[in-house]
Amino acid sequence: MTKPLNGIKIIDFTHVQAGPACTQMLAWFGADVIKVERPGSGDVTRSQLRDIPNVDALYFTMLNSNKRSLTLDTKNQAGKEVLEKLIKVSDVMVENFGPGALDRMGFTWERIQELNPKMILASVKGFSDGHHYEDLKVYENVAQCAGGAASTTGWWKGEHSEPTISSAALGDSNTGMHLAIGILTAIIGRQQTGKGQKVAVSMQDSVLNLCRVKMRDQQRLDRLGYLEEYPQFPHEKFTDVVPRGGNAGGGGQPGWILKCKGHETDPNAYIYFTVQGHAWEPICDALGKPEWKTDPAYTTPKARQPHIMDIFATIENWLKDKTKYEAVDILRKFDIPCAPVLSMKELLNDESLRKSGSIVEVQHKERGSYFTVGSPIKFSDLKPEITGSPLLGEHSDEVLAELGYTKDQIATMHAMKAV
Repeated sequence: MTKPLNGIKIIDFTHVQAGPACTQMLAWFGADVIKVERPGSGDVTRSQLRDIPNVDALYFTMLNSNKRSLTLDTKNQAGKEVLEKLIKVSDVMVENFGPGALDRMGFTWERIQELNPKMILASVKGFSDGHHYEDLKVYENVAQCAGGAASTTGWWKGEHSEPTISSAALGDSNTGMHLAIGILTAIIGRQQTGKGQKVAVSMQDSVLNLCRVKMRDQQRLDRLGYLEEYPQFPHEKFTDVVPRGGNAGGGGQPGWILKCKGHETDPNAYIYFTVQGHAWEPICDALGKPEWKTDPAYTTPKARQPHIMDIFATIENWLKDKTKYEAVDILRKFDIPCAPVLSMKELLNDESLRKSGSIVEVQHKERGSYFTVGSPIKFSDLKPEITGSPLLGEHSDEVLAELGYTKDQIATMHAMKAV
């Protein structure tokens, strides 16, 4: 199958998660992604959190499928020459080194442009250039805190009222997805101008972009002094910052996570239930509460808000003899927004997700069969084929041969430990 990014060659100088997530997605869509790694060790995630001794960890395999691996010592002159040749024939270089690392390697932006004026240099950063924290080392949870997510997540009172990190990769994979958009935009721009450019995405900015509704709420709070869709309203006072909202909906529609049958032994026997205004009468019908349709204390969102937690308690009582799946099957017939709280085990074994390609089974040369996340983007005329991640240096000789090196030259480079 011809893929949209066929013919696009990408030098992948990234490691861990944000950059590899970006380049992996581009590889799914047809780009030739050459992952450049340090000889002997490679990406640190190859050995992190291993479940099989001496085999690439799932941490690596699930972020580096469909790529080729080239080991290269860029401190070695022969290694530098290989990189120069690779830059000349490539379209994009993606990196997430610390500030100044490429310059110290001898590959400044000016040098890269000399080698290939059409090159797009894409970078993952912790903070944007010029930010007063631009030299700060950033990881997933650091980004979540710096981008506003942690301050608005969790409980607002009680023993565990501290800011809370999300387990979703808001700082890492999310940044990679933003960078992929930037790269594709730069490629389209190059078609118009003939020139490459630098593209950068900071982890702080990527988290902030997902928190725009909380920035919305901060400005509303500054003006009004309260936020009526938060569970603190109207019984508690607001400070001057957006509060943590527990399991509140956050979008103007009250919502909460409610216990279902079996919650005593199953930590995920819950559903999320949303009280949307237009769905209020169907909610009353589903719960067997027809009197709520005409009671002035329930007929409008403003009337319901003062006792919204009592309403959720009533719904939870209705749920106590129903599993989360039974409850959702009933509620969806009434067009009520809800969902079961699904565990990773349930998602991994979900037939619908496997059928759609959202979860795929992949073969690996050493690991054997494993499951990974497939493309979240669905096309009418493209079904990405997910292949196993490369072994360390698996394609070094192949890439060198494509660059014009002879077998003897390649053997010499191996002897010099340049590759």
